[in-house]
Amino acid sequence: MMKKHLTVIARDQCIGCLSCMFACSRTWHEALTTSKAALKVRSYTGSEGNFSIRICKACLEPECVAACPTGALSQKENGALQLEAKECVSCKICVESCLIGGLAWDEEFSRPLPCFQCGACVRYCPNQVIAMTREETDNVD
Repeated sequence: MMKKHLTVIARDQCIGCLSCMFACSRTWHEALTTSKAALKVRSYTGSEGNFSIRICKACLEPECVAACPTGALSQKENGALQLEAKECVSCKICVESCLIGGLAWDEEFSRPLPCFQCGACVRYCPNQVIAMTREETDNVD
């Protein structure tokens, strides 16, 4: 089975324009804000030209999914996360359990903002900082 996931391939080329975040927010939430993006780009404090890019890596056995006490957060076969909003109790345990900080939080609705691994952020990045990579995974049942 082929699995696709986001990968930061050229962090040093990031100019902090936030186009990736705007693309995600517009695509999935029809919002003209970065607060609805499933990825985060932040500047290093006191530095110019250095940015941190936090994206969901579509882990094989995601800690965020395992930590969800209600099962509201799950993972599709392709690695993308899925949220059943009605089941979410806004505990934020999923976000806290992500070791790489790749799961964003929606402050307005108090729930996680899962990455759908769609690649909208990739298409709008002017400097090819993020890529959608594909890899073969063993489908063990």
